[in-house]
Amino acid sequence: MRYKLTPTHKLILLSVLTLLVMAFYLFYNINPNILTYQLIGGVRKAIAMLLVGGSIAVSTVIFQTITNNRILTPSIIGLDAIYMFIKTALIFLFGSTSTVVLNNYFNFLITLIGMILFSLFLFQLLFRSKDQNVFFILLLGIVCGTFFSSLSSFIEMMIDPEEFLSVQSAMFASFNAINEGLLTISSIALLIMIVITFKIKNYLDVLSLGRDQAINLGVNYIKVTRWLMVMVALLVTISTALVGPITFLGLLVVNLAHVFIKEFEHKYLLPATILISWISLFVGQWVVEHVFEGNTEISIMINFIGGIYFIFLVLKERNVA
Repeated sequence: MRYKLTPTHKLILLSVLTLLVMAFYLFYNINPNILTYQLIGGVRKAIAMLLVGGSIAVSTVIFQTITNNRILTPSIIGLDAIYMFIKTALIFLFGSTSTVVLNNYFNFLITLIGMILFSLFLFQLLFRSKDQNVFFILLLGIVCGTFFSSLSSFIEMMIDPEEFLSVQSAMFASFNAINEGLLTISSIALLIMIVITFKIKNYLDVLSLGRDQAINLGVNYIKVTRWLMVMVALLVTISTALVGPITFLGLLVVNLAHVFIKEFEHKYLLPATILISWISLFVGQWVVEHVFEGNTEISIMINFIGGIYFIFLVLKERNVA
């Protein structure tokens, strides 16, 4: 008789694989003469990857649950673009040497408020209506993303060339340029968000059935989805503020988790997505450092693979429709 892995066994397998991949990344080709120096740098990057991977995974799972679609992610809908617009606008208005820009916590707070307001604006457009056509949402996301990207580009042309370098460094995700000042607050915020998400996993299971079914089962749909959008904004802000935008990572890891775990319950889907996200980042960063010798960024590689997969999913969705 053929043995079938249960979801719990699959999670254990992913956990062991994550530990092995992380250990391989930290200790591969390490020099005993500068062991401490290399480990400190590696551990710092590993912590950032755990935070970014966890944030992107949880935010994408939540967003796909409330939109009831596996194609959509916060990045595709334009949250990354609004983040870059806020960063660019702050430098344009106050200068790259102002307290507003240099103070990590103040900058993080302003960015977070802006992204929450944008998320609530999206909420008004997307979730007030009963008819949530995926192609309309995609079109809206592309329009919003293009609009804010164009505004950012226009502002970049007007600012001082030296200040433009500050903006340019935030355009591509890089674990070699971690915003270390935010590691502590990001760790605390992410831990709180993960605990809350697991606490409300039953609500997420109900929301995944669709708007009408959730309301019939007693869920206050408008209130719950509004707060979930605020959580998504916070999680996207955490990941993007630490290393920069990685547009298609969430799309990849959530769909891989669905394929591997073959369960729709969030008590399995959430940890599977987080673990696959961590594995992807550790493997991707190792390839960047040791195969490409640091000549590219992990976001470029992930976005290339994810972009191809996104086109495949859109075409698949169209054929089903």
